[in-house]
Amino acid sequence: MPQLDPAPWFFILFSAWTVFILLSPLKTSNYTNLNDPAPKSYKGLNKSWFWPWP
Repeated sequence: MPQLDPAPWFFILFSAWTVFILLSPLKTSNYTNLNDPAPKSYKGLNKSWFWPWP
């Protein structure tokens, strides 16, 4: 039964993962970062909270 011979299936699996690992950084490096990584300072957010119960 040829389905039980792991040699051709292993080669197909290995070659597919090799192509995927080599081409995926090229595809994903073309995207730009849409979020600004620089932290922004907001002046109204550092207020302490008031809790009405003790």
